[in-house]
Amino acid sequence: QVQLVESGGGLVQAGGSLRLSCAASGSILKINAMGWYRQAPGKQRELVAHITSGGISNYPYSVKGRFTISRDNAKNTVYLQMDSLKPEDTAVYYCNTEARTTATIGFGNYWGQGTQVTVSS
Repeated sequence: QVQLVESGGGLVQAGGSLRLSCAASGSILKINAMGWYRQAPGKQRELVAHITSGGISNYPYSVKGRFTISRDNAKNTVYLQMDSLKPEDTAVYYCNTEARTTATIGFGNYWGQGTQVTVSS
C-alpha cells in the first residue's frame, strides 16, 4: 500500500502564500502522475494541479499563474506553492498519486487525508 502524508495547510490572509507538501511512502516501485485536488464545503472535489512523472504540469484556469506544482522524485514528494491566495481558495486540499507497489501488478490510485487551507478576506 501507499501512504500519503500532507502538511503545510493553515490560515492565511488574502494575498498571502502557503506551501503544501505530500510525501508518499510504502512498498513503492514506481510513482506515475501526482496531483493536488481540493474540496470546499458543499462542492465537488476539483483538480487544482497535476504533474507527470516527466515534470509536465497543468492547472485549471482558476489557479493558473498563482499555483505551482513541483515534485522531488528521489523523495517521492510533491509540493504545491500557492501564491496570491483568495478567499475562494478555502478548501480541504488532497494529495493524489498513481503508484505501483510490490503488492500490485498495475498502478493504483491513492489519496492523502487532506489538509485544511483557509484564506481570510
